[in-house]
Amino acid sequence: MRSALALAALIGIAAPARADDSARGADSARGTDKGTLGVGIIVGEPTGVTFKLYLTDDRAIQGAVGSAFIGGGLQLHGDYLFHPYILQTRDSFVLPLYIGPGVRLIDYNGGGNSSAFAFGIRGVIGLLFDFKTVPLDAFFELAPVLEYKFSSGAGFQTALNAGAGIRYYF
Repeated sequence: MRSALALAALIGIAAPARADDSARGADSARGTDKGTLGVGIIVGEPTGVTFKLYLTDDRAIQGAVGSAFIGGGLQLHGDYLFHPYILQTRDSFVLPLYIGPGVRLIDYNGGGNSSAFAFGIRGVIGLLFDFKTVPLDAFFELAPVLEYKFSSGAGFQTALNAGAGIRYYF
């Protein structure tokens, strides 16, 4: 619960820092009618709800909360994204590559008394289909994770997150 409150506070702090629509201009790759906050679903690891808040045209904060199928339990993650390369630009969409650092909190629930908590850092890389004519984007991402698991067998371990999803922008 504390993690969800921390993420909500981060969103509230970052919201005033977003780029205003006039700074984007008519030549923006994302289009002028699209909002800066997107909310949607992610399927994979985790499966749940995702959000993305654009700070500028090429920087954003994204996160997700959902069910973790590997190890079970609940996962929460947040990333700071850079969109350094645009692979394709068409009349209907832009295809940028995105990368960035992030953090992950997970409550493993293996059943019975084998639950454990882990905190980790992740590096995300993904492709984004950013549609120009509708306020939607679709994405696919991979994120290797290095985490510290707090349990009787405490220690560092690696994991891999992979997901695909869609978001609607307000």
